[in-house]
Amino acid sequence: MAYEAGALEATLQAAAGGDAALFEELRAAYAESVARQVDLLERSRCDGNWTLAAMRLKGLAASFHAKPLLDLAEEALGAAPGEPTVVRRLKAYVADVTAD
Repeated sequence: MAYEAGALEATLQAAAGGDAALFEELRAAYAESVARQVDLLERSRCDGNWTLAAMRLKGLAASFHAKPLLDLAEEALGAAPGEPTVVRRLKAYVADVTAD
């Protein structure tokens, strides 16, 4: 999945108010939060944990206006716990977000 900067970058820019250091800090915090939830999702073995991690991803996506992550989180919510294709695509998203 390709990383689409668009609304996510605009949201971070608005929050940073032109402060480049703050922008980078917010971007890193976003990427770390997403990566943490993807890790929890990957390790989930029951419906409850899987759903909780997917809902947290969905919340992050909504908070940061990240449509690609929102789509992936919704896909995870409809998938069985441990679904490898969903996890792979979420990991690819994290890799794209953290790449410079």
